[in-house]
Amino acid sequence: MHATEFLEQALPDKVPPFVVLLGGEHYLKQLVIQRIAEALFGAEDAQEMLNSVEGKTANWTSIADELRTISMFGGNRCVLIDGADDFVSSFRSQLETYADHPAKSGVLILDVKSWPKTTKLAKKIVKTSLLIDCGELKGAQLTSWICGTAKSKYGKTISRNAAQTMTELAGTSIGLLAQEIDKLVSFVGERNQITEEDVQTLVGGWRLETTWAMINGVRDGQLGQALTELNKLIVAGEAPQKLLGGITFVYRKIIQAVRISAQTRQLGPALKDAGVFPRDIPATETYLRRLGRVRAEQIPRLLSDVDMALKGESALPPRVLIEKLLVELSP
Repeated sequence: MHATEFLEQALPDKVPPFVVLLGGEHYLKQLVIQRIAEALFGAEDAQEMLNSVEGKTANWTSIADELRTISMFGGNRCVLIDGADDFVSSFRSQLETYADHPAKSGVLILDVKSWPKTTKLAKKIVKTSLLIDCGELKGAQLTSWICGTAKSKYGKTISRNAAQTMTELAGTSIGLLAQEIDKLVSFVGERNQITEEDVQTLVGGWRLETTWAMINGVRDGQLGQALTELNKLIVAGEAPQKLLGGITFVYRKIIQAVRISAQTRQLGPALKDAGVFPRDIPATETYLRRLGRVRAEQIPRLLSDVDMALKGESALPPRVLIEKLLVELSP
């Protein structure tokens, strides 16, 4: 099951000997770990009783001893292997042996990025494990999570359009979005509704204005100015995913206009139909004509490539990835 589904359920009465947390959403993993620890030890003792070990330095012998040690006060034992991919690879045979006779009161939590279901270990523990998907939510699922979290946790209503705008401005990291929801709740105060204008004001704020200035620099052929505005955002500590979200938000209408004009062959009216501000239409039309249709049609791919690169598919520093994107978007 996905972590969001698990977190909506009541505390489990019985935690199996193996818990596998799969995926890259660290925020979701932390919430799931907390919920499991509370189920095992109670809310007050959850943090104290959970034994967390770094996967790269973990040794199977000491882990097994910890899991099988019987507390003088009775109760459960729980060991979390943080970043367990290397640990699983190094001690796969020992884990397979342990899976045949796991400790009755021991729970082993494996925090991994990948978990192939075809391995012998995965097949062995399929009936004695809890596999929780802590991967990224996308599209309608992510929008629903934002709306549901605002309602269930804070009693606030947020429209799907406003939720979608949040993802465009703040990115798709659930951890970052949870922080933005919290800030929006404080921002609206007693109001029950969080509007799209609230999202643009608080989540976008000066960062969105600076992003517009950065994109205008790209549009107007002033790459140096664009890079200066980018530096302001980076120095201010803005997350790379949020920077990309702001760029994507600004480019959404341009991309739509390019698609419309592919059918109508009329760029000016297409920009108007896509919702580009009237004052920006002449400059944007000039920009797209200088860019050329072939390159303009590649903009969605450029944005998608940087998104995947920021999620770990590139060894380049995030700043270099964003700078490279601005260069590629320049006419």
